[in-house]
Amino acid sequence: MNDADEEKLQKNRKLCRQFLELSPKIRYVGLMNNFGRTISGQLRKGVIPLFSPDEARDENFLEATRNQLRKKFEKAIGKTRFTITENEKVKIVTIPITRGFFYITLEKDAENQEILKIVESIKMHGDPGLRN
Repeated sequence: MNDADEEKLQKNRKLCRQFLELSPKIRYVGLMNNFGRTISGQLRKGVIPLFSPDEARDENFLEATRNQLRKKFEKAIGKTRFTITENEKVKIVTIPITRGFFYITLEKDAENQEILKIVESIKMHGDPGLRN
């Protein structure tokens, strides 16, 4: 890995850590590429992952596929700003960006108003090069 790649990796890690601190309800923040591969991610200290590594890989691929499929409808309905998936054990938010998406898991009791504030903060304070 060259110095530029290492610098970019450190910048992405810092960004994920900063976003993790937006709310104690956030379990995980990941930056994924368009194929669902993790570029960088940060799990909150003390949080036990709900997915095995293989399940996480499959889930990220599924979300990447969903994000790519949604792009086919942008002309008719506009760009996707974010998605929220509510499960019995966790809420999942995806925020599309230019070269992939943020994948965020939250505690199941996270309120929608808090989620909206998190999304807006990420869109406003994220690296301008990542915004769509």
